Amino acid sequence: MNSPGNEAKKMNIERFKHNLETRRQSIEERLGAIENDISQPLDQDSNERAVEIENDEVRAQLERSGRGELKAIMAALSRIEDGRYGKCVLCDAPISEKRLEALPFTPYCVDCARDQAGEAD
Repeated sequence: MNSPGNEAKKMNIERFKHNLETRRQSIEERLGAIENDISQPLDQDSNERAVEIENDEVRAQLERSGRGELKAIMAALSRIEDGRYGKCVLCDAPISEKRLEALPFTPYCVDCARDQAGEAD
């Protein structure tokens, strides 16, 4: 039997799932457009070519960033399917709903995220 609290929690997860899927679709569309832009031949004019090369470098960075976010979103969707969404992958502590609102694909609670950031320094 589901208590009202469990039902509310389930609704929140469905909302997070919907938001993650919407974000995934948006990123995939953006990555497709970036790949299309990068694959276009460069202009023959050397000045234009320099600008296009610079733009391609920016697009490549956006693509790397988008792919990283897409990977994190796919992992979060997998955790939803496995029933592990909302729990820290390192310590198994609950991740606050406020944190999930800000970073719906985060795999870490605040404490473990701080520890991970400290190790990266």
